[in-house]
Amino acid sequence: MQPSEMVMNPKQVFLSLLIFGVAGLLLFMYLQVWIEEQHTGRVEKKREQKTTSGWGPALRTVTTEKIQEHITNQNTKFHMPEDQKEKRENLLNSERPTRDLTKISLSQAEDQALSKVTGSSISKLVEKHQGTKILSMKSSEMNWPLDIRPLNKSLVKDNKWKKTDETQEKRRSFLQEFCRKYGAVSHRQSHLFHVVSRIYVEDKHKILYCEVPKAGCSNWKRVLMVLNGLASSAYNISHDAVHYGKHLKKLDSFDLKEIYTRLNTYTKAVFVRDPMERLVSAFRDKFEHPNSYYHPVFGKAIIKKYRPNACEETLNNGSGVKFKEFIHYLLDAHRPVGMDIHWEKVSKLCYPCLINYDFVGKFETLEEDANYFLQMIGAPKELKFPNFKDRHSSDERTNAQVVKHYLKDLSRTEKQLIYDFYYLDYLMFNYTTPFL
Repeated sequence: MQPSEMVMNPKQVFLSLLIFGVAGLLLFMYLQVWIEEQHTGRVEKKREQKTTSGWGPALRTVTTEKIQEHITNQNTKFHMPEDQKEKRENLLNSERPTRDLTKISLSQAEDQALSKVTGSSISKLVEKHQGTKILSMKSSEMNWPLDIRPLNKSLVKDNKWKKTDETQEKRRSFLQEFCRKYGAVSHRQSHLFHVVSRIYVEDKHKILYCEVPKAGCSNWKRVLMVLNGLASSAYNISHDAVHYGKHLKKLDSFDLKEIYTRLNTYTKAVFVRDPMERLVSAFRDKFEHPNSYYHPVFGKAIIKKYRPNACEETLNNGSGVKFKEFIHYLLDAHRPVGMDIHWEKVSKLCYPCLINYDFVGKFETLEEDANYFLQMIGAPKELKFPNFKDRHSSDERTNAQVVKHYLKDLSRTEKQLIYDFYYLDYLMFNYTTPFL
């Protein structure tokens, strides 16, 4: 063969380099994914090794390091949808003055509860995130309504609300003091349009309501529809109309200026529930009754991964998930299917330390809190918060005794891990540590 015949033409050289380049890129991407998986596995293993067993006195002392760990584990960076590009440009180019939290004086009982959380302010969180286009901004650069402001009670004429009002002030002060002490929650990089995505808007009475599933949200949506003039009575609105009718506006549907205006001028409310009761209530609702979404989407994946030797029929329809299997899914760092709002933490649904809520209601005193709130915002006198159960009305409401029944088959370690999972919700809203 002549030397001239051995020389590759430019086209062959280019193709060879291209093939080697693609192969190298694929190898790099594989190694990157492998390294991330190894790192995630080591972190999760260390966290589980730190877990102690039991609910009662054996529960670990509340420390700054532990709170920091839970805050750090919350990921508040999110991908930006294409239709938010214009909002992104407005956001990145806007100027946002900062404001400091105002210190609150707490009652002795509230102060003692917070004193269990020891240590100084948590250091600023540094997070890493790889992905496509991201809308990220530091809350210190945003015009968040961080200052606590007094509730406008000029429309409350009845003295019977005095005790309810005192309880409300204690709850607000407790949450504000927690956020002031552990202000690192408020200095994280956050996606504004995600942070407000669970908040419903009622413009007539200037209300912002953050939806927490299994804490009275269905009836709250009915009330908002009545306030909006979309219905004459909360009792005449079906479940499907509430959840699938798209009658109510959400705060993330507005542009940046309109979002800020409402955050700073509207009355912001959130209603919460004991985390363990809310979890059991969600399981009973979604897995113990026929459900065309949760059984095939969540049930099939849960049974496939956590039930050895599952029968073919169960694998096909996803029905019959056991509570212990559901807990295995919840605590799994590598869940076969993602999280759902019905059992997601309130701290990640409503961001209580970024959005300073004016009213903190609780499911345990739902009717009393809700009717006080309605009078405070000037709702029609005939409008009362509905007390009926939205679905499965013949079932007993989930309460402490029902929760105890569901937890009896779990190990002490599993119970501890559930508490750890909802740790911030227990602290922020001053719920009693479960002793079950």
